Order: sequence, then structure tokens, then C-alpha cells
Amino acid sequence: MLEGKNIVLGVCGSIAAYKSALLVRLLVKAGAQVQVVMTPDATSFITSLTLSTLSKKPVFHNYFKPETGEWNNHVEIALWADFLLIAPASANTIAKMANGLVDNLLTAVYLSAKCPVYFAPAMDLDMWQHEATQKNIAILQSFGNTLIAPTSGELASGLHGAGRLAEPEEIVAFLSSEIKKKTSVSR
Repeated sequence: MLEGKNIVLGVCGSIAAYKSALLVRLLVKAGAQVQVVMTPDATSFITSLTLSTLSKKPVFHNYFKPETGEWNNHVEIALWADFLLIAPASANTIAKMANGLVDNLLTAVYLSAKCPVYFAPAMDLDMWQHEATQKNIAILQSFGNTLIAPTSGELASGLHGAGRLAEPEEIVAFLSSEIKKKTSVSR
């Protein structure tokens, strides 16, 4: 179902960013073209080189390349996408998206997107349960964005509970299912 789809994968600053490597690999294996856009904090958790190698595309994390001045056009990136998938979506980025704050390339791409947006949160239990986070998620859903719910289990803090990023295989299956539903509805 993902064959030939253009997917912008937003990667946020979260320990779960390591799972984005497998996610890119699975999306590419399913036939999708994947353009990775990272928040600046995400680069502390996983390298651009890893994601670029797996996606076979340069990874964007700044508005422009300081050494050349070449602009990474957020509007063009957003218009290229059939889907915008933000995984892992941190509490910080979710709050920015819900409130229209643009201080990095990923949030600029998000506000420019005309395609379906999916977001898969990853954060600690207390952050996930906090009223502010739940309010921001409700706001994003009211905008028509689709939540890929986190799972429960052991978290990086050592706590157990909700907040774990859905496994990459589950995210790919979710996207495929969504495409299948939309395809059957449009027939």
C-alpha cells in the first residue's frame, strides 16, 4: 500500500529516535520515497548520516545550509509529501504543532502541509499523562491529524506505562491500513 508514496518523516528529540532508522528502512522496503526532516534536538539522538544512508536522500534539519546558503524550502518539502509522519513526536514538538509555533524546519513543514498528517508520540509516562500534552493532542486531532497511539511498557526513565513509541512495524501497518481504508472509500 505504500508503493510509490512520498513520505516526509519528522524525527524529534527523543530517546525513541533510534527507532526511526528501522522505520525508514521499513518504509523504503515497502516502496515509499522517504524524506527525513529532523528537529535540531533529534540530531543528539541519531545521526543524519544513518537516516540519509537508509532513505537514500539527504536529511534536512536546518532551514538552509550555512556553508552554501542553499535553502531547504519547507513549502516544497510539504507539497512533495503524500503523508507527513512525525515519529517520534516529542511533547515539545506536539505543543509547537498545536499552537502554531515555528522555530525549526519540521514545524515549518508541518504548517505548510496539505497532506494527511500522522503523529506517533514518544515520551515519559508523566509527560504523556500531563493535561497540557493531552490538550495538545486533542487540538492536533481537531485539526484532522491522526494519532498513532503510544504503547505501554518500560520507558527510558525506568518507569512502566504509556508513552513508548509504537514499534516501527506497527506504524507501517497503521499507515498501510489507513491508505487501504481511504482507497476503498474513494472507489
